[in-house]
Amino acid sequence: MKLVLLTALGVGGATLFGSIIGFLFKKISHKFSDIVLSFAAGVMLAAAILGLVLPSLEYGGKFGILITVVGIFAGALCLNLIDKVVPHLHSIFGAEIKEHDNATLSKVLLFVTAIAIHNLPEGIAAGVGFGSGDTAKALLIAGGIALQNIPEGMVIIGPMLAAGVSPKKTFVCAMITGLVEVFGTLIGYFAVSVASFILPFALAFAGGTMLYVISDEMIPETHHENSRGATYSLLVGFSVMLVTDFLLG
Repeated sequence: MKLVLLTALGVGGATLFGSIIGFLFKKISHKFSDIVLSFAAGVMLAAAILGLVLPSLEYGGKFGILITVVGIFAGALCLNLIDKVVPHLHSIFGAEIKEHDNATLSKVLLFVTAIAIHNLPEGIAAGVGFGSGDTAKALLIAGGIALQNIPEGMVIIGPMLAAGVSPKKTFVCAMITGLVEVFGTLIGYFAVSVASFILPFALAFAGGTMLYVISDEMIPETHHENSRGATYSLLVGFSVMLVTDFLLG
């Protein structure tokens, strides 16, 4: 339990770490952000497959393939519904931001709210990983999510400051998005601990949420201006996770 709690704090703390970088470098180049986010996408892709989807097949037994496929689509549809209610507003970062513009401020705050909501299933994915009993793979999943949280924390700072939000309130908003992930991790862990029979579905569901985030948000966001570099960065992240999993296995 202690390791789960530390991991939850680490996953949530990654957002805070990214926000600190955002305060230090308020105008992070789009190219650099794309490279970092693509690397994180590659790490998350490998973590989703190796740490969630394949174990779901393994624990599902006779109906493993059916449970896994249904779970993946259930996770993706869950995030799809969330997107319809509170969509990610990535496009705001490519637009000119006017200081103390109320319309812009509303969009930025909506974006931060969307990040917080999206962080809940990501945190659940990290917690569910520990339910499988494979600590190494669970840490790989959590590491992948944490890496994704760093650039996410970086990019929310500049727009909020430019929109007129005070540095103190900006940091509090970033902290809240991180805390959501901490709670999500604990929810995922306790859910599969209390009802272990749901583990195969929960693993696939968590994998589906991660695959959805990667395909629907991370990859498109990084392929506007530097698609070639982003592609190779994703492959590097994926390969790093493969090598890490091989060495730990």
